[in-house]
Amino acid sequence: MTKKIEIFTDGSCLGNPGPGGWAALLSFQGKRKMIKGNTAETTNNRMELTAVIEALKALKEPCDIELYTDSKYVMDGAKVWMINWKKKNWMRNKKEPVKNVDLWQALDKRLQQHQVKWHWVKGHSGHPENEAVDTAAREQAELLRT
Repeated sequence: MTKKIEIFTDGSCLGNPGPGGWAALLSFQGKRKMIKGNTAETTNNRMELTAVIEALKALKEPCDIELYTDSKYVMDGAKVWMINWKKKNWMRNKKEPVKNVDLWQALDKRLQQHQVKWHWVKGHSGHPENEAVDTAAREQAELLRT
C-alpha cells in the first residue's frame, strides 16, 4: 500500500535577490517533521522550488502526496508550464530559456516518483501549516542576514 503524505512548503527571500530560506512540513499518520535550509544569494522563486524538491527528496519510497503551497509559480509551473517546457527542450520560446531550469528539472525528476495532488493555499491567511513553514523559511533567511 502506498503511503499517504501531506506536505506543506514555503520559501522566503530577503531582498529578492538576497539571503533566502525554505521550509517543508511533512505529515504522515499524525507524525510531523519540519525540514528547512537556506542559501546566501537567491530569489523567492528559487526558495519556493527548493522547498518542494527537498520535501520530495526526503521521502524514501513512492508516495501519494497532498502538497500545499502558497506559490502559484511552483504549482502552475509543475502542473501546466513544465509540460510545454519539456516539449520545447526547456525553452519558454525560441530565444528564452526557462528561468531556474536546474530546479525545474530536479522537480520534474522527483515528481515522476510520486503521485502528487497540488493545493494552493493563500499565504498569510492564518492556515496553521502554511504559517508554520512561512515562519521557518523566514527564520532560515534571517540567519544569513548581515
